[in-house]
Amino acid sequence: MDYVIETGGKQYLIKPGQKLAVEKLKAEPGQEVIFDKVLMKIDGDQVEIGTPYLEGEQVVAEVTDQVKGEKKIVFKYHNKTRYRKKKGHKQLETRVTIK
Repeated sequence: MDYVIETGGKQYLIKPGQKLAVEKLKAEPGQEVIFDKVLMKIDGDQVEIGTPYLEGEQVVAEVTDQVKGEKKIVFKYHNKTRYRKKKGHKQLETRVTIK
């Protein structure tokens, strides 16, 4: 059974047992998190689509750890003016395992 959930302004296609990195959530490692914004449920040939969310459906996941993601480079450049700026940051993310 597959689900499409929404969290942190993004949508994810998930399956039970899958490991996933999402935007930072307020939860400690070992805690369970409930994703109640389920957009779609796929069960074999049957597909249920919410308007916008499915009522009564939720996905449970366990938080494995809180980490910083890969470094993102932000580079600004204006041609013919010798303008160059390079910045970078690491986004905070939460890693979860779908139950």
